[in-house]
Amino acid sequence: MAHEIDYGNLMHNAMRSLIQDVLAEVKNNGLPGEHHFFITFDTNHSEVEMAPWLKERYPTEITVVMQHWYDDLEVKDDRFSVTLNFGDTPEHLVIPYEAILTFVDPSVEFGLRFESSEDEDNSEESAVFNSDEANTAKTEKKTGQIVSLDSFRK
Repeated sequence: MAHEIDYGNLMHNAMRSLIQDVLAEVKNNGLPGEHHFFITFDTNHSEVEMAPWLKERYPTEITVVMQHWYDDLEVKDDRFSVTLNFGDTPEHLVIPYEAILTFVDPSVEFGLRFESSEDEDNSEESAVFNSDEANTAKTEKKTGQIVSLDSFRK
């Protein structure tokens, strides 16, 4: 039995589940209104699938946009796949949720950012941020601290 509740991991799982739910909704009903997504992911993740020329051009991470044109969106429990245009070249991508670094819908000022234990002092943190702000608000890991989500809202 664990000696602590791993809130960081639980939060990451909940945020990844939210992304899965949003993408499933888009698969079933399309992108409503002005909604669109900027998704940054780790191109080095072992389960990411992308064209070799894209991997060569973006060796560590890439931000893709789902907005006006996308095709073949498939949503699974651990990953999603989609075909996007890069210039005039459609490319199929397979992106595990664990590879996602940020997920932003600027039309409603919503975003999620995933940080690994290597990002800051070997502590796992999550932040919800407003896409209009240049600096993201981070939650600090301190004993007994409660962070109100209202502080991240406009």
